Amino acid sequence: MDTADRALAVIVETVTGLELPWEKHDRTISVTLPGTRKLKTECALVVGEYAVEVRAFVARHPDENHERVYRWLLEHNLKTYGVAFSVDRHGDIHLTGRVAVDSITPAEVDRLLGSVAETADDAFNTILELGFTTSIRKEWEWRLSRGESTANLRAFRHLAEGRPPEEELS
Repeated sequence: MDTADRALAVIVETVTGLELPWEKHDRTISVTLPGTRKLKTECALVVGEYAVEVRAFVARHPDENHERVYRWLLEHNLKTYGVAFSVDRHGDIHLTGRVAVDSITPAEVDRLLGSVAETADDAFNTILELGFTTSIRKEWEWRLSRGESTANLRAFRHLAEGRPPEEELS
C-alpha cells in the first residue's frame, strides 16, 4: 500500500470512528461537520500523491462591505490551524488547506476536521453580520410584517434595531 492509499484508509477509519456522516468519491472523502451557528459544514479531504487538500465552503459572496469582510478573514487566518480562509473567483468564502500525505494520522485528521468545524462555526455570524447587514434588516422587517418568527435571527437583533455592525468583532 502506497502512502496516498494509507492516508485514504486512515481518513476513512477516522471519520467512521468519529461517527460523522461521510461519503467517498474516488480519492475524496466528503464529511458533514456539525455546528451551532453554521448548522453544518461540508468538508472535502482530497487525497493526492503528495498532499491531502482540505476544502470547505463557509459562505457565499458578501452582498456588501467586501473590504471589511475580507480584511476580517485575513486577520483571522493568523489564528487557524491547518486551514485558512480563501475566496474563489465568485467571491465565495471557503476554508482551504494542504497537509503532507505522509503526515496523515487519526489525530491529524481529527485536528483538521475540528479546525474546519470550529473556524467555520465561529466565523459564520460575523461574516453574515459584516457582509449581509442590509439583507438581515430586510428579512427581520419582512418577518415582523407577516407575523413570522425571528428566532433564528436573534443573534442579529442589534442590526434590526438600526445599530451598525460591531466595530470589534472577535
